[in-house]
Amino acid sequence: MCLFSSDGVANVTKGDSKKAGIQGKTTFGKDRRRKHHHYLVSVFYADGEKFGRVYTDKDKATRFAERQRRSPVVKSARITQVS
Repeated sequence: MCLFSSDGVANVTKGDSKKAGIQGKTTFGKDRRRKHHHYLVSVFYADGEKFGRVYTDKDKATRFAERQRRSPVVKSARITQVS
């Protein structure tokens, strides 16, 4: 299990099966080493298939998700920031 402290250091414990319990806003915006972010577009189709694509530009990710949502076979399209 891996828990992150406020300074970004991971505390790893072996054999602990509890959930971290840390939810809410991520600290992606505070990392000064990052030059760009990654956005995952997940597309879920009506037949149960899943498709994902990663973009570094949020506008391109949004346009791709909107284009996919217009398709009649797409059930939903979601954008998540992964780093």
